[in-house]
Amino acid sequence: MNSREITSGLRFPEGPVALPDGSILLVEIERGTLTRVEADGHREVVAAPGGGPNGAAIGPDGKCYLCNNGGFEWQEDAQGLRPVLQAKNYSGGRIERVDLGSGEVEVLYTHAGDIALKGPNDIVFDAHGGFWFTDLGKLRVNEQDRGRVFYARADGSDCRQAIYPMVMPNGIGLSADGSRVYVAETEPGRLWEFEIVAPGEIRQLPWPSPHGGRLLAGPGGYQRFDSLALDAGGNVCVATLINGGITVVSGDGAQIEHVPFPDLYTTNICFGGPELRTAYITLSLSGRLVAVDWPRPGLALHHLNR
Repeated sequence: MNSREITSGLRFPEGPVALPDGSILLVEIERGTLTRVEADGHREVVAAPGGGPNGAAIGPDGKCYLCNNGGFEWQEDAQGLRPVLQAKNYSGGRIERVDLGSGEVEVLYTHAGDIALKGPNDIVFDAHGGFWFTDLGKLRVNEQDRGRVFYARADGSDCRQAIYPMVMPNGIGLSADGSRVYVAETEPGRLWEFEIVAPGEIRQLPWPSPHGGRLLAGPGGYQRFDSLALDAGGNVCVATLINGGITVVSGDGAQIEHVPFPDLYTTNICFGGPELRTAYITLSLSGRLVAVDWPRPGLALHHLNR
């Protein structure tokens, strides 16, 4: 597919949100900002929460909800900029809420009960005023956290663990009817499907499922899964690292297609534009946001497109 560059020079962009006015919200993780990119490439900082702002989504109040992973150590070389370990000045994982008008940042959650959030990564809202989010955990020199998926209310009243344990859960999305939640694990390159029985609750499949989910896809080889979005046909579009591009998995897992992009860290995809026919993709190693005409429309998101 022929992509067109919207802007470059971003400091590890992720979490794009295509707004109805044609602009794109995204985070610059290394810079610690929530940034708005206009269609002509002009950029402005909306908020500067610091730490490691990661996934982003618009909530029922019109504010932007951020997963903040607390910060990384970074390596920058001829290949580009990439995260490596938990930051020495790690500020703790958290969910934040940003007023897009004033730029005010409010910390909504740092814990789910007695479980501390470690590295919140990606987020999706449901039709019930709540949201699912992944916690990839943090990587340190000699140890790594086990990952989790949480469910929380947008009003700040409840945050609870929904799925555990996982291996670096990253991208998360919901089916059109809200009956299934999809989660991509980064390091093993696996895509899982979970049946939702109530807001924040899944039907757990028995062992040998490690957490109650059904394996939808695991293409194998050296590729790692990042964030994801669904299209209107029920396909799960997973941003793929190393084998840079978008891995498109059919809703039943029977068909897998890889759409290449020129960046080993193709990290996120979202849909916008007329009839949600444009895919906006973050190429994070090279610090770019690109757009491409997608063959299928994207799935409309709660509180943003429907």
